[in-house]
Amino acid sequence: MSLVNLFSDPFYDEFDRLFDEAFSRRTGASNGQVARRDNNAPRAFRPSIDIHEDKEKNLVTATFEVPGLKKEDVNIDVHNNVLTVSGEQKQSEERKEEGYVVRERRYGRFSRSIPVPQGIKPEEIKANLENGVLTVTFPRTSPEQAPKKITVQ
Repeated sequence: MSLVNLFSDPFYDEFDRLFDEAFSRRTGASNGQVARRDNNAPRAFRPSIDIHEDKEKNLVTATFEVPGLKKEDVNIDVHNNVLTVSGEQKQSEERKEEGYVVRERRYGRFSRSIPVPQGIKPEEIKANLENGVLTVTFPRTSPEQAPKKITVQ
């Protein structure tokens, strides 16, 4: 099964949205962990993720949209063949307008996980954060997993 098919299915995105909304409504969602969308439906801060596999280069590239975050705010861990990107968003903005002050704050933790092939070493995983986009790359298969041709004698 391809990683791309596993994580980019709109069915699963809709399922995630439904569970997020149900949980937020049940718990009251007053702890600042939930952001509001244009349609006023509650939504936990959950970075979008795109995964691309390049079979020719034997490379998987995962991009996460984390606007406003610095590299100090993002953690990347690998445990039991699962790569987890987590962090905390802390944004505060204040502006004065015609006799009043507007203060907006946004706080929330997030965590996204994707499977990595067995045998991938942590030093083979590369990450870069630029302009609110975190790019994580790692080999699609490890050298031990690559198919080997056996000649018949």
